Amino acid sequence: MWISAASSADGTNLAVVSFDSNGIYVSHDSGAHWAPAGLPAETWFSVASSADGSKLVAAAYFGPSFSGLGPIYTSSNYGNNWTSNNLPMKNWTSVASSADGTQLAAVARSSNPNQFGPIFTSSNSGVTWTSNNVPGQEWSSIAASADGSQLMAVALNGPIYVSTNSGSAWASVNSPSTTNWSSVASSADGREFVAEVLGGGIYTSPDLGVTWLTNNAPHTNWAGIAMSADGHKLVSVIYGGGIYSSYSPPAPQLCISPVNNNFALSWLVPSTNFGLQQNSNLSTVNWVTVTNVPTLNFTSLQDEVILSPSNSNGFFRLISQ
Repeated sequence: MWISAASSADGTNLAVVSFDSNGIYVSHDSGAHWAPAGLPAETWFSVASSADGSKLVAAAYFGPSFSGLGPIYTSSNYGNNWTSNNLPMKNWTSVASSADGTQLAAVARSSNPNQFGPIFTSSNSGVTWTSNNVPGQEWSSIAASADGSQLMAVALNGPIYVSTNSGSAWASVNSPSTTNWSSVASSADGREFVAEVLGGGIYTSPDLGVTWLTNNAPHTNWAGIAMSADGHKLVSVIYGGGIYSSYSPPAPQLCISPVNNNFALSWLVPSTNFGLQQNSNLSTVNWVTVTNVPTLNFTSLQDEVILSPSNSNGFFRLISQ
């Protein structure tokens, strides 16, 4: 039974998790071919990937043959080799990774309802981990922004907690009055989050959980959700059911910053195609397409164009294509 999947930003490197002790499989050609990841025979439950696909973190709910507690393993070479992390064995339910794979987060729950699971974070790709000072809950899912600073964790028994400093401090948010949170996802900048309820609805927050919006989605057994980097495309799956998707038109913000003797124009990877245009005079409509091909920054998940300064005016905009 497939239960979790992770992808690089370009969709080339993939990893999928089977909950029936068949382990984790990886693909380096967008799913055309698959190979076992070579992990121990644990009952794996969740996997997360860096944006380039080179760094992976995998968590197990049980040990072998659905017994005992599970470990967490990491890989720094596309899943070819794995390292057991210095973490206590837990019923790990979810892992999250920053875009560069250095900031990791993991949540667990206990099979004993009186011994709830913790939240652990790592700032060095899993070499060392810190147990976070968060009340014990039946944590079900965790999500991270591209830089790993913004984290949101949801629990089956109700609460939602957020961190704005990579897990150093946590605070509960005024979430909708519901329980059984099953999954959570984040935009790349950590401003937008989406959370869904097992047996309930789907909720989105544009401000890290301060406010929440209900969505026109049926109340059903939502099992997992994913969000595009800009937060404008969502896809969610139902236990034993179908797949739902949602889209809202994005309006990416264009940023400028100095780079050596040049300057960089950047914008969060949009969920639809945008082109960069330039004009020397805002009173005219003579916008010209910038032919420089954007490159993807795998740390911030932003498209970037490097340009040389000139002695003339230059105005830039993004336009939907």
